[in-house]
Amino acid sequence: MKKILITLILLITLTGLYRIHMKNHEQTILILLGPPGAGKGTVAVELAKETKLPHISTGDLFRENLKNNTPLGEEAKSYMNEGKLVPDELVIDMLLDRIAKKDCEKGYILDGFPRTIHQAEVYLTKVPEKAHIKAINLEISDDKIVERISGRLVCKNCGTPFHKEFHKPKQEGICDECGGELYQRKDDTEEVVRERLNVYHKETEPLIEFFEKKNILVSINSDQNSQKVLEDVLKASKS
Repeated sequence: MKKILITLILLITLTGLYRIHMKNHEQTILILLGPPGAGKGTVAVELAKETKLPHISTGDLFRENLKNNTPLGEEAKSYMNEGKLVPDELVIDMLLDRIAKKDCEKGYILDGFPRTIHQAEVYLTKVPEKAHIKAINLEISDDKIVERISGRLVCKNCGTPFHKEFHKPKQEGICDECGGELYQRKDDTEEVVRERLNVYHKETEPLIEFFEKKNILVSINSDQNSQKVLEDVLKASKS
């Protein structure tokens, strides 16, 4: 009887340790959705600081692979030089290569990916079953976005986003993170922004319904001050 009791206690202990082990190794994946100018980049940078998870943006993936002349970068360049869109499969390969690195073991934050339902479907087949996935949709009207983007600033060196009104740098024209020079992109005009929004509504907005059907979507009002948006996003990421 004593041996049986000891065996049961041992089994219960091992089961508990196993569950703790699995929990500790469960990935947290946060997918930021929303139209261009909704604040995904700003939120992602702050979210990365709070959660200690790496921030992965599609733009950074392209720049890194092109800069380092990786095979994936060279392949992407061949499409870009011909004025063609980089195929979804190649974008996904770049992402999979990035998230296989050690700093993504506990999870990561996706900014700008997926852009299409096809990308989302393929990506989800590559995610571990036990991963905690949360798609966070930043909601804001088109008119507010046009107003926002006209004041947007970006660091030339590290890409950290700022805004003339909503997220001012501590020193005018200087990045808080690396001391790099801040600039405004030439395509941040109302005409260009409106066209980008049309593309978003057609190609990327359907992802909201896609993730909603999978019960992993939370929508946040991003027409608030940046601190309140961050607080809401952090709360949503833990739900």
